[in-house]
Amino acid sequence: MLTEIICAGFGGQGILTTGILISYGAFKNGKKITWYPSYGSEMRGGTANCTIKISDGEEIASPYAKELDVLLAMNAPAIDKFEDRIKPGGYLFVNASIVPDDKKYRDDIKVVKVDTVKLAEEANNPKGGNIAMIGVILKKTGLLTLEQFEASIIKYFTDKGKEKFNDANIAALRVGYNSVQ
Repeated sequence: MLTEIICAGFGGQGILTTGILISYGAFKNGKKITWYPSYGSEMRGGTANCTIKISDGEEIASPYAKELDVLLAMNAPAIDKFEDRIKPGGYLFVNASIVPDDKKYRDDIKVVKVDTVKLAEEANNPKGGNIAMIGVILKKTGLLTLEQFEASIIKYFTDKGKEKFNDANIAALRVGYNSVQ
């Protein structure tokens, strides 16, 4: 099975890191992946997105994703740019902290609104909104189990010499995961 994902938002929201973490988690759990970043030269505050393709076994021919299973949109411009690429029945995960409540969405997709600021506060991790969003995605899509992803995220940050953030990141991941049915 092939899963196509785009993570998009403003630079500084952890968009590329989110994509790396999802890709790394999938890779560490035996899946084939591609991760392709795109960002403006201004970085923080500019636009950023990355495309992830995850395969259970088949080779991935191209990093381009045209029929998304998942769009993680951390701002309204990301929705405007990529919503039309979500396949019918696919997921749109919306950062409800900054996307207006009255925003309209397609009728043939599953929209999950996530207050990332609130979840990050609950986890006592002010920069952990993107990781809380990953927790929500894991719960709703079943892409990986929480345990599989926890192990990979701990390894990722430990290998980067940033193990001091492991507890806060796991807290954000769990808060996000437990925030939805």
